[in-house]
Amino acid sequence: MKAIDYESRIPNNVDLGGDRRLQRALEKWQPAFLDWWGDMGPEGFQGNDVYLRTAVSTDPGGWANFGHVKMPDYRWGIFLSEAERDRVIPAGDHAGKPVWQTVPGEFRNQLRRIIVTQGDTEPASVEQQRWLAKTAPSLMDMRNLFQVNVEEGRHLWAMVYLLHAHFGRDGRDEADALLERRSGDADKPRILDAFNQPCPDWLTFFCFTMFTDRDGKYQLGSLAESAFDPLSRTCRFMLIEEAHHLSVGELGLERVMRRACELMKEDPNGDVRDNGGIDLPTIQKWINHWFCYSLDLFGSEISSNAADYFSTGIKGRWREAKDYTDHSCINEVYQMDVVRDGKVTVEEVALRNAMNEVLRDDYVKDCERVVKRWNKAIAAEGVDFTMKLPSTKFFRRQGIYAEHAFDPEGNLITHSEYEANVANWLPTPEDREYVDSLMIAVTEPGKVANWIAAPKRGINKQDFGFEYVRV
Repeated sequence: MKAIDYESRIPNNVDLGGDRRLQRALEKWQPAFLDWWGDMGPEGFQGNDVYLRTAVSTDPGGWANFGHVKMPDYRWGIFLSEAERDRVIPAGDHAGKPVWQTVPGEFRNQLRRIIVTQGDTEPASVEQQRWLAKTAPSLMDMRNLFQVNVEEGRHLWAMVYLLHAHFGRDGRDEADALLERRSGDADKPRILDAFNQPCPDWLTFFCFTMFTDRDGKYQLGSLAESAFDPLSRTCRFMLIEEAHHLSVGELGLERVMRRACELMKEDPNGDVRDNGGIDLPTIQKWINHWFCYSLDLFGSEISSNAADYFSTGIKGRWREAKDYTDHSCINEVYQMDVVRDGKVTVEEVALRNAMNEVLRDDYVKDCERVVKRWNKAIAAEGVDFTMKLPSTKFFRRQGIYAEHAFDPEGNLITHSEYEANVANWLPTPEDREYVDSLMIAVTEPGKVANWIAAPKRGINKQDFGFEYVRV
């Protein structure tokens, strides 16, 4: 087997070139990763030159180097953010003590489970999106898809590094298993349900990057507060790259909304669909679906596991060290809506047991900020329509609301009422068939599909007409 050039092929700041044990592990894993990428990465474009951003260091000028590269030749690196001098555990029973540089034996299984679950989402989304480039609405959108894909691959490398470096044979076995599971596979599915769902169209992709990747932002943020410092530093660097994924979703959906508004103004008496666009009520249905699907990723509203992760210091709240003064939460409570005797009532829950819900609250506030921006864009087009986030109780499949039926406003209703109205709230087969009919690739530089507006700016100071993918 040809030796890997650790200085150029795998850029890193973890002294990979000087760690023979880690080298041996990765020399076995890297070819398997490349085989997986060839089998499950973007279909039909592995030989094309793509204008990609590559991280080669953690320096301000090193984490975003742009240039055309074929995706199989992308330099997937391993980076941890710079260590904080004298960093202490931010929260839980060990708050104020020095952070861990090695895995404490008593928390080994919990840490491994968290790292594996986070790591499993990265290749899963690549698998979900592998066919999308064939229907890209523009070359810049295709490039953005590929950028998301290669960075999800790098995030997989980040989790695999932690498994190989800190968990011995168990970690190596778990790293191998990350390449063996497949999104949507009946026998070996991905761990989390949202990552087994199909992503057949670009409206779904934009919703996925807006809502599901935003869940990833908050999960990474909670792990960035971890007492296990290598995990914290890994997640802090990943958050820098994750911001691009969120912008792809935010701006992509805004462009679909703007185009719907343009078509409404061009033909005031016509239907947006009659003119080849995606109408605003249909976009709202996709938002309802993916926002609620992503809510489930935070876990149950009342969770002993969440309490354990917080108490041990494995996870913190979003911006725990900066935004909170009470890092113990031992005697604090959380006011939570629960269903009792057919009615919604408020009960007090121990705050530690409600940590999933605390993180979900921060996520919802962030989503609300984006929706407010979308509504400003719609209003600027002179159209009277308001996008809304549905209630966090609506369309839930996990947690304390999953067995009950709610409408998008959060009203408790009967299951028969839900079934009678669900076609008004969530995508129907007919909606999906229509959206699918619009998915025709546009590969001429500077051109864009009819159902989406052109972006207002390009990538890295390039204009929209730049050859982002050489097809």
